[in-house]
Amino acid sequence: MDMPSSPSAAQRPEPLIEARGLRFEVAGPSGPVNILRGIDLTVGGSEAVAILGPSGSGKTSLLMLLAGLERPSGGSLRVAGCDLARLHEDGLARFRRENVGIVFQAFHLVPTMTALENVAIPLEFAGDRHAFDRAREALAAVGLGHRLAHYPGQLSGGEQQRVALARAFVARPRLILADEPTGNLDRTTGQMVMDLLFDLRARHGVTLLLITHDPALAARCDRQLRMEDGRLLAEAPRRAAAAA
Repeated sequence: MDMPSSPSAAQRPEPLIEARGLRFEVAGPSGPVNILRGIDLTVGGSEAVAILGPSGSGKTSLLMLLAGLERPSGGSLRVAGCDLARLHEDGLARFRRENVGIVFQAFHLVPTMTALENVAIPLEFAGDRHAFDRAREALAAVGLGHRLAHYPGQLSGGEQQRVALARAFVARPRLILADEPTGNLDRTTGQMVMDLLFDLRARHGVTLLLITHDPALAARCDRQLRMEDGRLLAEAPRRAAAAA
């Protein structure tokens, strides 16, 4: 009996993130400063990857490139099928709107807007006629259905980050980028926010790239990578292997 053939390269799903020789330089007083020094990274769909490393190692710069908020100085970068180096500013804005949700350490909520208005922002930019209905659903999903009309200054730190999570997920992105999302929270509140993040990630089936200093948070991801001096080092053991 003929055995089924393995999928050809053309049939295999494309990685959600594929970076090769990725470099990023910024201008310094004495000349260019190398922030990223040739990053090779592949991340599949629905995968959760943690990136650890000391401050100044380039973790946040890598996240900014993946979000299309900065442009590479060299190498190649494809995210969600888009060649980010080839997109103009309008194309990058559309790429972010359609594919990426971002959760920062600082909550980055608009202080003069209510929780509902903050969550509706990305949908309004996309011209979604049901922006506020979907924003209400997203806030209910993070346990804040009773805080729709509150402003960020009227919310606790944990509540503000939950609003930020609702905003990141509301447009149903393919990729969530989280940069130290518990850095401004106490341990108990941070644990609750991370439980919510991983629950939303599983529910929506999105890819997660998590930047963290916390090994316990990193251990919840499928893979852990370490970054030092602008380079990705050897991969840490997979979660399943570590638990064996």
